Amino acid sequence: MEKILFVASSHGKLGDSGRKTGYYLSEVTHPWSVLSKKYEIDVVSPKGGRPPVDGFELKDPINREYWDSPEWQEKMSTTLRPEEVDPNQYRAIFFAGGHGAMFDFPDNVALQKLASTIYENGGFVAAVCHGPAGLINVRLSDGSPLIKGKKFDCFTNEEEKENGTVPFMPYMLQSSLEEKGGIFEGSTPWSDHVVRDGRIITGQNPMSALDLGKTLLAALSE
Repeated sequence: MEKILFVASSHGKLGDSGRKTGYYLSEVTHPWSVLSKKYEIDVVSPKGGRPPVDGFELKDPINREYWDSPEWQEKMSTTLRPEEVDPNQYRAIFFAGGHGAMFDFPDNVALQKLASTIYENGGFVAAVCHGPAGLINVRLSDGSPLIKGKKFDCFTNEEEKENGTVPFMPYMLQSSLEEKGGIFEGSTPWSDHVVRDGRIITGQNPMSALDLGKTLLAALSE
């Protein structure tokens, strides 16, 4: 099977709030449930090993299915470090969200290199909710920002304000991507919304994760 690389945050603290965070569970399991039917999935995190989890909602049947799967748990407890990954093996890279991504995705040079190489190899770059934090500092071989001139969505400034988490964020994600030249195309807060611009596919929030997986699968099948 051809392969897709998922990226999960290793960061477990929500700023100075005293609250825990990490990768958002459904933002991994929902796309996984679609993409794993045709692709093998590997998982990388900035620190490797088992990343911290947020959005731990097992009433969600897809979350429950994967959380109870020994095979899935093995993948998530032994995530790769970026330096261990050969980007030439992957058709796509997908950055899962969760507030942890805001802290350890943007400045990870090895993750940036994985994304730019996969993209310049003709692959897809996808991200959902806070996952687009992984795109902020990705540059192509000509030095231009990956997101420049590209339409995108992410967890919006408005959603961050309504969520009450602005005081704990190191920056505003939507604004940071716009500053890099991205063209924001968000929808109403908390709605399911996915934006595709060529080989870049982004989703707004956890509600968008399943449709992002479907959009990426369709794009890979073209």
